[in-house]
Amino acid sequence: MDAGLRPENGEQSSLTSSYLEEQTNKSGVLSCIFSLKEEVGALAKALRLFEGKGINLTHIESRPSRKNKGQYEFFIRIDPASSKDLDEVVNDLRTQISGQVHELTRNKEKDTVPWFPNDIQDLDRFANQILSYGSELDADHPGFTDPQYRARRKEFADIAYNYRHGQPIPNVEYTAEEKATWGTVFKELKTLYPTHACREHNRVFPLLEKYCGYREDNIPQLEDISRYLQSCTGFRLRPVAGLLSSRDFLAGLAFRVFHSTQYIRHGSKPMYTPEPDICHELLGHVPLFADPSFAQFSQEIGLASLGAPDEYVEKLATVYWFTVEFGLCKQGNEIKAYGAGLLSSFGELQYCLTDKPKLQPFEPEKTSLQKYPITEFQPVYFVAESFEDAKEKVRKFASIIPRPFSVHYNAYTQSIEVLDNTHQLKNLANTINGEMSILCNALQKMK
Repeated sequence: MDAGLRPENGEQSSLTSSYLEEQTNKSGVLSCIFSLKEEVGALAKALRLFEGKGINLTHIESRPSRKNKGQYEFFIRIDPASSKDLDEVVNDLRTQISGQVHELTRNKEKDTVPWFPNDIQDLDRFANQILSYGSELDADHPGFTDPQYRARRKEFADIAYNYRHGQPIPNVEYTAEEKATWGTVFKELKTLYPTHACREHNRVFPLLEKYCGYREDNIPQLEDISRYLQSCTGFRLRPVAGLLSSRDFLAGLAFRVFHSTQYIRHGSKPMYTPEPDICHELLGHVPLFADPSFAQFSQEIGLASLGAPDEYVEKLATVYWFTVEFGLCKQGNEIKAYGAGLLSSFGELQYCLTDKPKLQPFEPEKTSLQKYPITEFQPVYFVAESFEDAKEKVRKFASIIPRPFSVHYNAYTQSIEVLDNTHQLKNLANTINGEMSILCNALQKMK
């Protein structure tokens, strides 16, 4: 699974936030969590933003940050009766604390659109809104009792945490043990790809070996792969420090950005990982991001998520799970695997093409409601007729998502255009008209 969906300055200079979240409980009370550097007067400056707009806080508590040394986390509840100017305060929190408000829903009667990134650089604003960080491992994780592994995981997390859009991804000097783990996984999976993987994966994999350093004795660098993907489909990699929310991860796909881990699974169990690692990302995901049709399909899911209500983001995340992660597709008279969770798992790649699991046709309306386990082989897989067919079905599914606009990705400016007025529609029509003229001219010359 990807890094987002599965566990496999003035006053600005003294107000620095590592994250800012909010949610509404059933009574309509808005709750916020934000973190500040441990500096004199930092909290007072943040609270004055609420005071200045007459917004009453009904509850506040704090604790030392478990993620960032030298910072404190604050939890507050807001009286909804005084939240008239809350939008302005949230904007001030964003600009003065550099935080990210994921969603603003003060009551269920009011229609609101969750915030989403408009420009590729906006990904910096939530890239560190992570659900787990570096060396924070569950007790059943193979590396839980290994202090060296935990320290190493934090090194990788720190690289991602300090990364900003436009910077080259720092190279990593992998250890001999890490390379040995990669080599075991690489060797075993490569024996299955010719008979189990889709033709698009098998077409790209030799190119990654030729141009990106894919070898049994070498773990490729994210920066090299990112540059290669950009030359193929415009997709790029971005290092991530931990698990992102589904909304944030899918938003990255809208810009053709894949948030990728850089660490590797624990060497004691090379064929098992409880969360996505570099084997999963580079062997499972990367090859198909170099395929134009699959790249566009992935971006369609991301675009559909922008501004969508929570329940539809959950549905899109489920569609993502059963396609990009665990999808099967028809190729000729055979069924092949294209999901990264399959292509990076030696055991499940074999299992998925037996008669043990149940296979169903991919229909987003039905697929989005399917429950699934995350710690065992999938009992149900969905089979796409083709990437093109799946893409069209996702587009139709996106059309029923209740949001008061459509969106279009401008590849020239790397930004999202919100199509909610005649001026935007006219600009898009002119762009399409220009492309159609090129197409008609090319067809005429071919005749």
